[in-house]
Amino acid sequence: MKETVSICKKYTCHLKRLLFLCLLLSTVHCLLFTLFGCGYSLHGGASLPFDAIQIGTIENKTVEPKLQDKLYTALTEEFLKQGIAVSPDAGYKLSGTIKEFSLLILSEKGDIAAEYEIVIKGDFTLVDPSGKQKELKGIGSPFIVSFSRPGPLEEVIAAKELASEKAIRDMAMQVVGAVIFQ
Repeated sequence: MKETVSICKKYTCHLKRLLFLCLLLSTVHCLLFTLFGCGYSLHGGASLPFDAIQIGTIENKTVEPKLQDKLYTALTEEFLKQGIAVSPDAGYKLSGTIKEFSLLILSEKGDIAAEYEIVIKGDFTLVDPSGKQKELKGIGSPFIVSFSRPGPLEEVIAAKELASEKAIRDMAMQVVGAVIFQ
């Protein structure tokens, strides 16, 4: 009987070690996969192509008012989030044109539009200190920005404003990403 208990304790100890090693290896594996396996990489401030940018003229060639102001603000915020200062005397200059703003009906309820999608696209130009230009054509929100408001017109307009601001922020993220990872 003592021998059986001793053997059980011995196997229990080995089993606990094995379980601990499996748990440790799986944790390390998950951590390494998370950091390096998804195609993502960590970039520090030293790896950025520049530390300051000038945002030039943003033209709005659509009928939707004030998109250029919203995009200018969103670009400034996004560059700052990425550690790049926005300065009027920076060597790099970004300018652009908002060419498309569409409000599409996605669904109807009782012959009344109930769900909408906002599409915003534009073309941008990045000029480096030597005068070399890089064209960024047809950049827009990479996500479907939609909203639904089958209610009074005021609520629909308010929801459209919020959704268009989100689309502008998404567009700014795309532009900044294209500029940084040129």
